[in-house]
Amino acid sequence: MAGRPWSTKEREEPAGEAGTEPAAVDSAASDQASSDQALSPLEAALLERDEQIAAHQRTAADFANFRRRTAEEREREAGLASEVLLLKTLAVLDDLDRALASLPEGLKSEPWVEGIAAIHRKLLAVMESEAAQPYESIGQPFDPREHEAVAQVPGSGKPPGEVLQEHRKGWKIRDRILRPAVVSVATD
Repeated sequence: MAGRPWSTKEREEPAGEAGTEPAAVDSAASDQASSDQALSPLEAALLERDEQIAAHQRTAADFANFRRRTAEEREREAGLASEVLLLKTLAVLDDLDRALASLPEGLKSEPWVEGIAAIHRKLLAVMESEAAQPYESIGQPFDPREHEAVAQVPGSGKPPGEVLQEHRKGWKIRDRILRPAVVSVATD
C-alpha cells in the first residue's frame, strides 16, 4: 500500500501484525506491556511526534520572546538617543531664553529679534512634540529627584526646603526627569 495514506485499520495494526487475530494481538500487547513497559512502534512514533510538536512550540515561543525583547531594546535605545539630542537642544534653548530675557526694550521690535523669537518658539514646539515639558519649581518643596540645589537662602521667611529661585528650568519627558531644575532653597 505504498504511495497512499494509511487506512484506519493500518493505523490501528502495526506492520507485521495485520494477519494476527485480535486475541493474539491482545496477549502480545499485554506481554509487551508487562516486559519493561515497551511501547509499540505506533505508540513510540506518536510519542516522538508529540515531543517534536512540543519542541517546535517551545522554539516558536522562544523566537517570539526574542523578537519582543529586541523590539523593546531597539525602542529603548531610540528613546535614549532622542533624550541625548533633547538635552543638547535644551542647551540652545537656554541660551535663547537668556538672550531674549536680556534684550533691550529698543531692540524688541526689530525684525531679526522677531526671527530669533520665532526660532525659540519652534524649538519649544519640537520639545513639546517629543513629550518634553518644563516643570514649575518655585514654591514647591525641594525634591532631590527633580531639583539640584546650588544655594541655601537663610531668613527668607519661607518654610525650610521650599524652592525660592530657579536658576535653570527643569524638564520632564513623559513621566521621567529629563533634566533637573537648578534651584535655590530656603533654610531656617
